[in-house]
Amino acid sequence: MDNRLERINALAKKSRESGLTEAEKLEQQQLRAEYIAEFRKSFRQQLENTDIKYEDGETIPLTEFRKKK
Repeated sequence: MDNRLERINALAKKSRESGLTEAEKLEQQQLRAEYIAEFRKSFRQQLENTDIKYEDGETIPLTEFRKKK
């Protein structure tokens, strides 16, 4: 993941400074798509492991809380 982010940043810097070739533009798009997919997966897992705690002390998983609404 870190190498991917470093490469995304390197391509962004090169884009600002001198422009990218078509191959580099495609690589940048692919890397960004992979990064976003991984971010969304991680965020979804975090939400699935989140609990809602009511004032009376009752705790329910966020997924159950969403079903109640």
